[in-house]
Amino acid sequence: MNDKLLLGRSIETGSWVHKLDARAKITGMLLYVAVILLSRSWMAMALLALFSIAVMISTRIPLKYFLKAAKPLRYLMLFIFIVQLLSVKEGSVWLSIGSLSLHDGGLRLGSFAVIRMLFLITFTALLTFTTTPGKLNQGLEGILSPFKKLGLSPDRITLMLSIALRFIPTILDEAQIIMKAQASRGADLNELPLKEKGRMLVSLLVPIITSAFRRAQDLVYSMEARGFRMDAPRSQYHRLRWGAADTVFVIMFVVMGVAVSLV
Repeated sequence: MNDKLLLGRSIETGSWVHKLDARAKITGMLLYVAVILLSRSWMAMALLALFSIAVMISTRIPLKYFLKAAKPLRYLMLFIFIVQLLSVKEGSVWLSIGSLSLHDGGLRLGSFAVIRMLFLITFTALLTFTTTPGKLNQGLEGILSPFKKLGLSPDRITLMLSIALRFIPTILDEAQIIMKAQASRGADLNELPLKEKGRMLVSLLVPIITSAFRRAQDLVYSMEARGFRMDAPRSQYHRLRWGAADTVFVIMFVVMGVAVSLV
């Protein structure tokens, strides 16, 4: 199960992107989201695709891993495309079947929505592929530190993020164990019809949720036993250092945003 899980996994290749400050990569991802929203033409999308592929190749991580990161959401992208295609009535009609008519505007907006989501998922996976969870939390805490004056606690946010990333493979392993236990009793998920598969998956929710709450309670007890206190002053063994490469990395996204807006 963990071999197929890419969310939150770091893949070390020693590339220049891996060596960047986590704060620079988080800032770059935020700018990338803004660039996606600014892309409103096919020329802008092509320019964004060339930029994204070039950066992903520079990480020395095979492109298939970035595509696998978007695979779990393929049905959602298909659903969004169909909704846009059927609901938007702009442009000329290119297909009409009875009361159902498909327009060029729906095809264009649906394609744009799918491509934007594909870019967003595949490229932002670069953040977790090239950054360990510890550095990612440290970088997020550094970015959110100015908001302490507004009452926001960066420590709480980064703690929730780190626990969530750690619990994802644990919960998936728990689900796999329960599925194997049911298969040993004759309820093999792969051999059941679609309707029975849905019922079995619903029945899995109760033991999985119960196990998750039990593990969360054990984690709280163990943290309290070790004297953990939220918002306590802490020092850092590895300090983040912003260098020239980090500045260049952020400037790349600013330049890309300007280029896309001009196109």
